[in-house]
Amino acid sequence: MTRAPFSGLFLAVISSLLLLATMGLPTANAAVSIELSDCRISAGPGSPSLAARCGVLVRPLDPANPDSESIDLSVAIVPALSLDPAPDPLVVIAGGPGQSSISFYAAFASAFEGVRRDRDIVLMDQRGTGQSAPLACETPADSVVEGRMEKETVLKEVQKCLDELPYDPRFFTTSVAVRDLAALGDALGYAQFNVYGISYGTRVAQHFLRRYPQQTRTVILDGVAPPQLALGPDIAIAAQAALEAAFDSCDEQPACKEQFPDLRNEFLFLRGELKTNPVDVHLLHPLTAEPTTLSFGYNELAGAVRLLSYHPSSVALLPLLIHSAATGNLIPLASQFQMTAANVQESMSLGMHNSVVCTEDVPFYDDVISDEDEIAATYIGVFQLDLLKSMCAIWPAGLIDDDLKQALQSDKPVLLLSGEADPVTPAHYAEQAAEQLTNSLHLIGKRQGHGLAIRGCTPDIIADFVRSGSVAELDVECLERIHAMPFFLNFAGPGP
Repeated sequence: MTRAPFSGLFLAVISSLLLLATMGLPTANAAVSIELSDCRISAGPGSPSLAARCGVLVRPLDPANPDSESIDLSVAIVPALSLDPAPDPLVVIAGGPGQSSISFYAAFASAFEGVRRDRDIVLMDQRGTGQSAPLACETPADSVVEGRMEKETVLKEVQKCLDELPYDPRFFTTSVAVRDLAALGDALGYAQFNVYGISYGTRVAQHFLRRYPQQTRTVILDGVAPPQLALGPDIAIAAQAALEAAFDSCDEQPACKEQFPDLRNEFLFLRGELKTNPVDVHLLHPLTAEPTTLSFGYNELAGAVRLLSYHPSSVALLPLLIHSAATGNLIPLASQFQMTAANVQESMSLGMHNSVVCTEDVPFYDDVISDEDEIAATYIGVFQLDLLKSMCAIWPAGLIDDDLKQALQSDKPVLLLSGEADPVTPAHYAEQAAEQLTNSLHLIGKRQGHGLAIRGCTPDIIADFVRSGSVAELDVECLERIHAMPFFLNFAGPGP
């Protein structure tokens, strides 16, 4: 495969204007079909696999030019358990941006088993991710996303990544991805989709509803990103709030409070020490068991705490890991960070991530940053924000629909899911997204993090919602019985 030519700012701007002029409204998709065959899908090497039917959807790289270079998009269908399934399947869209929807589903399939009783599950790796014309780079994704390198080094790696891409990255945005989804429905013969999106996937799901309302039956938004919001500036603030919530929760539990009575000050001490004196941590890599040395400083601490704040099971470790690090043992915290960051690196398509963020978020930062001092006061600070701005000065902006950043108006049934302690898409994001969704319901999981679908009885609620096609009369009282995992008081396991 050869890289599509694009050079010079003038050419990029003129080309984008011409392409956008032809992308104002959805157009009919050419009649295509997908040949499916038996396959196995999984979350990655060593993970359990699931039976599916797999195929390839062939799409033009440039959606405005059917004669442009074609790309193959990886498709998988997990058949319904029913012999007579409903005609409208569930489409699952992963987050990131940059994650494979097929791998995401394989990892969290139990969240959708209730839906699968009656409906097929349709999966397609969004262009640029997984096996769909991946925009892969050798640069470790966790290093760039979490700021583990010096800024100058990151920018060199980003430019190297850009130079090595097999495709023009301007065609790997949300505005193009929803056209691929519509084409997928046509190719498979489905008149309507039920759509589930998580995190960045909620942006795709909302824009699909906006552009193709007749092809949308219901929508589930899990960890909601309002379309009108530029993601990035508020992440540090939301992450700080999630960490404070973890500290508060520890203080409210007598055993945790007794074991870690000065947790906030220990964290502040640790931040100060690592900011001026990074530590070389010698450990066995948690995934390979190979001896390794990790330079662990302020940025690594911020990355570790943020990554561990996503899920209740890792939040349960935070007090113990922070206390151990503050009292001289950095190995447990560094090991957890290394393991989580390795998973991020393996699952993230850095090129696709940059194409989305540098088109749909960073150019709009000036409209949303009101108090940079507030961001600077968080444990993440402004480093990540500055880094994204610098990266996107290099990365070309892609195709974006004129209405992508507008609030979504719809009377279609929409179920919004939030975690009370979500460090990246806090619950008030969902409230903002729901302002003009006149047939919606917002559910919040107490002390839950990012992604509610897998937690407690939420899979049953999702199944009931898709089955009925209505937010009315859903039994949601069971959410009150979802509890966060008890904090680990020592390395033997969680407390009572």
